[in-house]
Order: sequence, then structure tokens, then C-alpha cells
Amino acid sequence: MNIVFVGTGELGVKALEAIASSPIHSVLAVITQPDKPAGRGMKMKASAIKEFAVKKHLHVYQPEKINQASSIEQIRYLNPDVIVVAAYGQILSKRVLNAAVHGCLNIHASLLPRHRGAAPIQAAIREGDRETGITIMWMDEGLDTGDILLQEATLIRMKDNAQVLHDRLAEIGARTLLKALDLIAAGKAPRTPQSAAEATYAGKLSKDDGRINWAANATDIDHHIRAMTPWPGAWSLVPLGDEMRTLKVFDFIPSARVSGVPGEIISADKHGVMVAAGHGGILLREVQLEGKKRMSAAEFARGYSLPAGAILS
Repeated sequence: MNIVFVGTGELGVKALEAIASSPIHSVLAVITQPDKPAGRGMKMKASAIKEFAVKKHLHVYQPEKINQASSIEQIRYLNPDVIVVAAYGQILSKRVLNAAVHGCLNIHASLLPRHRGAAPIQAAIREGDRETGITIMWMDEGLDTGDILLQEATLIRMKDNAQVLHDRLAEIGARTLLKALDLIAAGKAPRTPQSAAEATYAGKLSKDDGRINWAANATDIDHHIRAMTPWPGAWSLVPLGDEMRTLKVFDFIPSARVSGVPGEIISADKHGVMVAAGHGGILLREVQLEGKKRMSAAEFARGYSLPAGAILS
């Protein structure tokens, strides 16, 4: 298959690598978002997809808008058999969707129709799903509403955070895409309509979504922290002197054998800082105070004289 690959985020890197390395497929071009300023220095940074494509000497295009006429004409000139899309960040118009012989495939990181939208990995962990997976979908003009070509599931493990699960799904996505391309080439690719009645939506996350609700039970807080790691990060406000400051949570252990006011610091010792939840509690083991480096919760408690009874909010 002759393929135009469209993507920006890291989810698609393994898939691009798989088809670029395949002896039977050809990557005609890679389309990705323009470089953007990032980091404290706001230096221009290329997408993960572009970095890989440049390293492999693939043709790269970075239109401001993929739906503009010049972009569509470029794709049509390449005459791809298939357009493969993974975490691109722009909605594709019907003209783009129709620019390939066999249409557009999307690599989506959930078992559709569950968790349509921009943050399916975080949603699956946050909601306590037992499993998630990759869906290879025939794209249409809706938001993740197209027919399903192929799916592969994976269990969500107790220690999985969003980054760990993302990396596993990226590997699954690569091999599932290759299977899907084989089915298309053989004329055996299915089109299974999604059930709209079973659809859920996982919207784009903001920093505010990371805030911990201590009134929830320990299990739900466990899901929340893992879902928000590494971004936007799970955080709470901690009283230090006369002000409330942001405290990010990294490593932790949920506990069912704790009682207290939600957010109350029950203890602070060499093992960490125990905080009461609505039911049970969370032992904080590694944290980061705004403007400071990551440190053990025990070190944080000693350095800032956290009193038992203080309330995180």
C-alpha cells in the first residue's frame, strides 16, 4: 500500500515506524502540525512524528490547515492508496477523507464506541475500566464515529498510569494497523458500524482536570492520579504558612484502613504523608511543590513542617 501518514502526537510514532520499515508498504509523505514554541524558553519544537520522519528521511509537510485547497491538492497529487491518521489534532474534511483510493484510517486509543474524543487513555483509567485497546476505524466526518475495521484489547493493570498505558497502546496500534492494511490489500477489510447508544465522550483535558477531589473514595482517587500522570498532573492545594500552594502527586499508595476528614493529613513520617479520603486514604510517597523539584513526601513533610490535621483542598 502507498500511504500518506497524518499525525502529530507520540501515539502514532510506532505505527509510522512499522509501515516505514515494512518491505511491502511505502510512506509517500508525512503530514504533521507546524513546529510550536514549547518549554520555558519557548523554543520552536517539532512534533514527535516529524522528528521520526526527518530521521528516516521521509517527506514531511506541515500545513497550517490540512483542509486548505493546497494541502488537498498535494495529497491528491501523491495519489495514496490509504491515508493513516493518528493523534493529528485537526478535523479532516470530506475532501481529505476522499483523497485516497481506499479512504482514511484512524488509530484510536480506545475500544470504540467507548471513549470517543481527545483523551481516551486518561478516561479509561479514570473510569476504572477493566480493559481498553486500539481501534482501527474507517474515518468519516463525525468525531470518532466511523465504522470499525479492527480492534485489539489490553487489560488495564493496577499500576498503569496514562504514560505506561499510552506506550503499550502505541505498540498495539502499530501491529493492528499492519493487520488492517493486509485486510484492505486482500479485499477483506470489514466495516462494522458503531453503536451510538453505547458511545461515551472523553474531552480534551486542561490543568484544572488534574485537581484531586479528596471527598472521593481512595479507589477513585487512585484512578484519578494514575489517569492524570504525567499530564496534566494530579494536584492539590496544601496550606503552607498563610498561603495555599500547589502540590503535585506522583508516587502514592491507596489504603482502605484510614478515616478522617477528606483531605486531612493523618500522619507524616518516613513512609510518606497519609491523607484521608471520603473513604480510605492515600499515602503520598513522591510529590512536587510548585517551583521546586520532585522529592519524597517524607522529605517534603520534614522540610515544610507539615502539621497533622492540616487540610489539603
